[in-house]
Amino acid sequence: MYFFLSNLSFLDICYTTSLGPPMLLNFLSTRKAISWGGCVAQLYISLGLGSTECLLLAVMALDRYAAICQPLRYMTIMSHRLCLLMAAGSWLSGHSTSLAQTVLTMQLPRCGQNHIDHIFCEVPVLLKLACTDTSFNEAELFSVSVMFLVVPVSLILISYSYIGAAVMRIRSSEGRRKAFNTCTSHLAVVSLFYGPAIYMYLKPPPKGQGKIASLFYTMVTPMLNPLIYTLRNKEVHGALRRLLRKKPGLTGWS
Repeated sequence: MYFFLSNLSFLDICYTTSLGPPMLLNFLSTRKAISWGGCVAQLYISLGLGSTECLLLAVMALDRYAAICQPLRYMTIMSHRLCLLMAAGSWLSGHSTSLAQTVLTMQLPRCGQNHIDHIFCEVPVLLKLACTDTSFNEAELFSVSVMFLVVPVSLILISYSYIGAAVMRIRSSEGRRKAFNTCTSHLAVVSLFYGPAIYMYLKPPPKGQGKIASLFYTMVTPMLNPLIYTLRNKEVHGALRRLLRKKPGLTGWS
């Protein structure tokens, strides 16, 4: 679990540091502009990291399934080699798809239309600028979105249906609580990430709402991920209790 969490943390750092500074610069600047090369870089990075996170969250669900439903065989199933292969496959698949999408999108003619009504360069918005038929691009984008959004979400739901059934068979309430605690953080991250992404790519939102959805899965979710995972950690709870006890007039962590 911690191996995949380290991959997720690194991915979130890349997400926020690559998209955050240019976004903030545009918010504060009176001249809101981006070069063609900068737009290509933004498109490739955002798509690559987003696609990788889609697969990585599904892999983490499979890891939780193996840990809870097959505890005695967990170390055999989730071997170090398999973990490396699944993580590497997620990164390679995400960036390969991003490269193909970037090439297909940026080669479309725009006939001088260069006003992007969005917070960064993203495929659905760039397709609207094209002055040619984009039916193929839209169909291809929909197919990729199904593959990277619907399929992983389906795998996650199936995994957690088995996990839920296995947890309910645990006799002790303490055992059930511990099992559920290992899954709630992941489920919260899945909801925060996949919800806005599906809303953006599978059902194009009304004007204005797309910016909020994109901001959510590119900036808000990566920012909340560390809080969601660490605040459920007993070691973090202990450190916070010790910190609060040192402060005069404050009670311990409850």
